[in-house]
Amino acid sequence: MAAATSLDVARLAGVSQSAVSRTFTPGASVSAETRAKVLAAASALGYRPNKIARSLITRRSGMIGIVVAYLDNLYYPNVLEKLSRQLQHNGFHALMFFTQQSTDTMDVILGELLEYQVDGLIMVSAGLSSELAARCASNGIPVVLFNRTLDDETLSAVSSDNVDGGEKVARFLLDCGHDRIAYLAGWAGSSTDRDRRLGFTRMLAQNGRTLYREDIGHYDREEARAATRRLFAAPPFPDALFCANDHMAVAALDVLRHELGLSVPQDVAVVGYDDAPMAAWPSYALTTVTQPPDVMVPEAVRLLLQNIEADATRPEQLKFAGELVVRETTRRPSQADGRAGSAMP
Repeated sequence: MAAATSLDVARLAGVSQSAVSRTFTPGASVSAETRAKVLAAASALGYRPNKIARSLITRRSGMIGIVVAYLDNLYYPNVLEKLSRQLQHNGFHALMFFTQQSTDTMDVILGELLEYQVDGLIMVSAGLSSELAARCASNGIPVVLFNRTLDDETLSAVSSDNVDGGEKVARFLLDCGHDRIAYLAGWAGSSTDRDRRLGFTRMLAQNGRTLYREDIGHYDREEARAATRRLFAAPPFPDALFCANDHMAVAALDVLRHELGLSVPQDVAVVGYDDAPMAAWPSYALTTVTQPPDVMVPEAVRLLLQNIEADATRPEQLKFAGELVVRETTRRPSQADGRAGSAMP
């Protein structure tokens, strides 16, 4: 027995074939009465829309490529789940690609993206060279960067205001009376590390201070542990440590507490960035800066779908200010209200 077609459904429901198509197109305009008739007829006939056939007509695959650099940081699984759900809500499906920060790897990824004929691309915590961005544009693939920025006004990007976040951390640590302030950097080629460090050191400089010590952890747990050991290899130790993300901050906390026997925050204060789920775990109770995925994810999807629907739209680069959430890894300045979990302005 041949599979039922949209024309069969239309005849049984007493509607046009285009009404059947609209019923199975997310976001399309169709009355509740017509939708009920079509769904009843489709159920009776065992009809399922053929997405492959539809893609040949619309020249759209209904798939969005999401390129991810790494998932060790628990902030990103949360982001990916929200992105996938938001895309699905809009009638698209996510196709995940994992990459390393190298041009050769990205060349391979781009080739695969073209083979799958994705309708758009979201880069999550992954860099994109100007050359590769141009290649995406030339192949008609809209791109949105998430939690990354690029000095290219032709690309849309959604990120937190990392400069502002770095400034908030420096101001807070200075208000707490810290003198020997260290920085544990992420990956030097990332815009997030560049901007967080810029805001942090600029606020220190405005108050006549410089970094006491600095090392790099490449956003990696083991490298962050090794960097923490170097930062605290000789006294006098730093009395405050700002880590470029929470993933490295919890690694630093483990070293400080369990290897070096230091008390946090009495001997040294620790601040992270992201407000990943583990930051609120009682074992860490990490003071950190939020990156609001509930705001950033819908905006990233909106920008991408806007670019897909219109052949030429003006790129947007959106930045959202995060809050400094004070928990148990830092002291509190005298003007703070002293409540754990309070958000500093």
